[in-house]
Amino acid sequence: MTKNEEKEVTIKRREELITILKKRFDENNSRHSDLKWEKIEKRLTKSGKKLWSLSQMEETGGEPDVIGYNEKEDVYIFCDCSQESPKGRRSVCYDLEGLDSRKNNQPEKNAVGMAAEMGIELLSVEQYQTLQDMSDFDTKTSSWVKTPIAIRKLGGALFCDYRFGQVFLYHNGAESYYTGRGFRGVLRV
Repeated sequence: MTKNEEKEVTIKRREELITILKKRFDENNSRHSDLKWEKIEKRLTKSGKKLWSLSQMEETGGEPDVIGYNEKEDVYIFCDCSQESPKGRRSVCYDLEGLDSRKNNQPEKNAVGMAAEMGIELLSVEQYQTLQDMSDFDTKTSSWVKTPIAIRKLGGALFCDYRFGQVFLYHNGAESYYTGRGFRGVLRV
């Protein structure tokens, strides 16, 4: 598939994914109590590329769900809502520069690159906090978050988790990776 080709899911996968997303939407009403599924589903059926991205989120263990609606931009906000950092996105450096700087034991991928391939974005610190306001996520794992350019230029990267009843924001070298650290994504539909 070339870069310019539209990434889409099969009709069968679209139906499966819509069913999964609707069930998750219904089971987690507190994340979006003021939103109606019918409007979201209508939007989803019009965007093959967004469904493909949601499928990638689902396949890597993210359990995406709607967490809000931005009226100004007229977009629904989907986010990875798995209890722990998505299993299929762990053991990754922060970005390609961090990955390339590792001389030994390089992981296969990096968080920023994987997110771009999937058509999603890493959560910002603020988005991560908003997600944590909905439930307790990452109580055993941690997730890379968007890192400001000034920190990244110095070789660092940021990650968050939830411990002792609160969200913690930490730093590490962008080249680091751990089995319990992955990343969460956000997608605007």
